Amino acid sequence: MPPFRRASSKNEDEAYTEGVSQTKRQKGNSGRIIAPSRVTRASVSLDGLLDLFQTGIESRTTSDDPANDLEEASYFERFVGSVLPECLEVRCRVQDSDCRTDSFGTLLRPLSRYEVSAAIKYASAFGAAALPSPAQAAILRKLQLRRERHRTDIQGLDFVNHNSLTSVPPQLPPQPPQSGVFDSLRSIRTTPYETSFLSRLCGRRPPTDSGLVAVDWETRSPWMELMTDVREHYSYAHPASSQSHEVSVPIRYVSLQPSHLQQVHELLARVFWDGINVSDLLQSSPERCSVIAMYGKIVVGAALLSSPQETYITYLAVRAGWHNCQIATTMLYHLIMLNPHRDITLHVAANNPAMLLYNRFGFKAEEFITGFYEDYLDSQSRASMNAFRLRLRR
Repeated sequence: MPPFRRASSKNEDEAYTEGVSQTKRQKGNSGRIIAPSRVTRASVSLDGLLDLFQTGIESRTTSDDPANDLEEASYFERFVGSVLPECLEVRCRVQDSDCRTDSFGTLLRPLSRYEVSAAIKYASAFGAAALPSPAQAAILRKLQLRRERHRTDIQGLDFVNHNSLTSVPPQLPPQPPQSGVFDSLRSIRTTPYETSFLSRLCGRRPPTDSGLVAVDWETRSPWMELMTDVREHYSYAHPASSQSHEVSVPIRYVSLQPSHLQQVHELLARVFWDGINVSDLLQSSPERCSVIAMYGKIVVGAALLSSPQETYITYLAVRAGWHNCQIATTMLYHLIMLNPHRDITLHVAANNPAMLLYNRFGFKAEEFITGFYEDYLDSQSRASMNAFRLRLRR
């Protein structure tokens, strides 16, 4: 598509008239008539102009009298002056027929050859002083290409040497599918989205992990390292026997389920005292009152609240061999996040190192209670009978 400009022929008419007057000046300086190089589509007759040039050529071959040259120049000026308005009017009508409207409603027309050459000269002169922008360079290249097309009379970008091309072999007609193909495709049983690999990629929680809170694939506890050493020593001692491949299992943090109760009770009895029963939490929103750390099917930690209304931490315990690997920190964090905008309170023994953990989360001591654990702990217990009452203000 040729470049377009706003539909106005005033500047071009002035430039064309200036070109004619320049032709007159050139004739006066050299004594010869220089015809303008502009060719415009028009429906006017130029027979008189052609006769003038034919007569001028014949007269030059027979006479070198300067008076004849002046007479020819005078006749040329009169003839051009008579046909120039009509030529400009016809050219304006032709340009109007080529005009079109862009998406903004602006009337545009194709650039003429003179305008293309003038734009190239201006852009070249401007580019000599400073590097043009990519847009200006692209426009300049398009204008130069359009000018070369007109000079070489090439229609379109037909620069390919057709003699160097080879024909493409004929394509075979498409074959219809064999009978039963579509029936076989329809009979394929697909995996439901809830249990598919795509649902796992999209982060959908598997239905088997009811009440899943978080999954940790990175933590390595002392117990896990010990089991790895046992397997490696056994493989070194029995190289001939077949060795089972160790399967990596993450630590999952879930809500309290009925299947967890037995292990949770055993864990709390080892850490605190016997007779603890937390089965009533299953009736009072366990998804907000409990965070259980699971390694496979083993309960390795538990963090429990009394109720969503009271938000009192009753127990926070970690299985032996799983300390110092951020399990208690993770359970406490998720327990706090499951109960936003509510103060959380607890009691902790005065010599319990968990006091440092609670301080990191912002718990502050509100009260010191003497003999708080006398009814629960054995008199020979190393744990302090006194306790601090802590509160996390939200």
